[in-house]
Amino acid sequence: MSATETETAEPSTATSAEVLTEAGRRRTIAVISHPDAGKSTLTEALALHARALREAGHVHGKAGRAGVVTDWQDMEKQRGISISSAVLQLDHRGMVVNVVDTPGHADFSEDTYRALTAVDAVIMLVDAARGMEQQTRKLFGVCKQRGLPVITVVNKWDRPGQEALALLDEIESVTGLRPTPVTWPVGIAGDFRGLLERATGGYVKYTKAPGGATLAVEERFDAEGAAQVEGDAWQQALDEHELLAATGADHDEDEFLAFRTTPVFFTAAVANTGVGQVLDALVDIAPAPHDQADVEGAVHAVTGGFSAQVFKTQTGMNPAHRDRLAFARIHSGVFHRGMTVRDDRSGRPMVLKHVQTVFGADRSTVDVAWPGDVIGLVNARHVNVGDTLSENGRLAYPPLPVFAPEHFRTVRPKDLGAGKQFRQGLRELDAEGVVRVLTSETRGDGEPVLSAVGALQFDVVQHRMTHEFRSPVLFTELPFTTARIIDAADAPLLRAHRGAEVVQGSDGRTFALFTDEWRVRSFARDNPDVRLEELVATSS
Repeated sequence: MSATETETAEPSTATSAEVLTEAGRRRTIAVISHPDAGKSTLTEALALHARALREAGHVHGKAGRAGVVTDWQDMEKQRGISISSAVLQLDHRGMVVNVVDTPGHADFSEDTYRALTAVDAVIMLVDAARGMEQQTRKLFGVCKQRGLPVITVVNKWDRPGQEALALLDEIESVTGLRPTPVTWPVGIAGDFRGLLERATGGYVKYTKAPGGATLAVEERFDAEGAAQVEGDAWQQALDEHELLAATGADHDEDEFLAFRTTPVFFTAAVANTGVGQVLDALVDIAPAPHDQADVEGAVHAVTGGFSAQVFKTQTGMNPAHRDRLAFARIHSGVFHRGMTVRDDRSGRPMVLKHVQTVFGADRSTVDVAWPGDVIGLVNARHVNVGDTLSENGRLAYPPLPVFAPEHFRTVRPKDLGAGKQFRQGLRELDAEGVVRVLTSETRGDGEPVLSAVGALQFDVVQHRMTHEFRSPVLFTELPFTTARIIDAADAPLLRAHRGAEVVQGSDGRTFALFTDEWRVRSFARDNPDVRLEELVATSS
């Protein structure tokens, strides 16, 4: 029986105590970092340690190993980068751990930021050699804004890198959080012998499994045994551990949850070493789902009626059916298959019959789910990203971030005979948020404008339009660099302004595109009564 099928009572009559019990068994976390720090590899290793996989894959499928389960799209496999967030549900020690693997590249920041609205804590991955890189710093800023507790994992300790104490200093200076290491490396970066577990003073020595696809062999020693086995390397680790203890750098749960400290772990995720302690920490110290404020600021209890918010949609997960999945994080109450809910935006009722849990691209039907779980609504095509679903339909959670686009291109099909596939593909990619599809009176539907935060998003469009929707496309770059939301009644004024173009989004909003900020200021100065609303600024 899977975690989401475990019932303590009939779902429709679950008491507050039962909801609290099930919510208390959940941990919902995201993994964030700069590109190539090892997010997908760590997620894969967590799944391996939770016994959800027999063998861990590799991001590039090297050395005869399969690819990682979270990077299931063809483009992700080819480029070795995550371009979309993915979800795994793991069972560990009687608990349910929902892990969201996020894209690291700045061009896909919007997807990552939305995923962060669906979790209760994060794992911040730091490369042992590169330290706190730019995108990691930006994503940490979002965690700080949202008050998400941060567990820091220093990865790639099996490669040459910085000194461990120097990394702690950098983490503290960048984040303002005091690092409190839970594990400490024995051996310098590039000579990873094992870990000193600071709570017990014991030593775990690792031997990498052949090929690295299975769990590393662990040997446990007390301090005396560790000294005999590792000699000077153990003594150095012990001296540093005692220095940390003398300065009070020990984990304190209250300080961690109050966003004043960050527990630190050292790993070599590609070799599956040091990861078991991270998985244990998700169970032991990560927060459970809690009450959430709605858009009006009122607190909605986790024990209240069912509510969930859609944070992403995805098509193409099942190539045989090409269906669409809307990912929703449950914030309160209990889901049971067949229940009726309402969408706060449209007011439409919907019966939740076809609902699944996901494990990368693999899916299975779910009958019961609880706060903290992520469920996938199959072919709920009228549901949009950001919508709140609830039993009474009157609850709305705060809107999800929408980034200001900085890149604009027109798009048209290479083959005019593939017009149906062309239009369908763009509708799906627009709904997912891969790009925003904009139309105008002058260009018509045959050559819409695509807007994106980063240029790599256009590569995703080209790849998916070609391979998934069977309609290769041609782009033409436009000179615009910024957009503003305007009232439709003001569109004639904007059309007459040099260096601007008026377009409409699928959500009904009207946008003015400008070649540069100087044009925006010039128009605003000449037309002070016209609304020029900025979208959420990007993190750049």
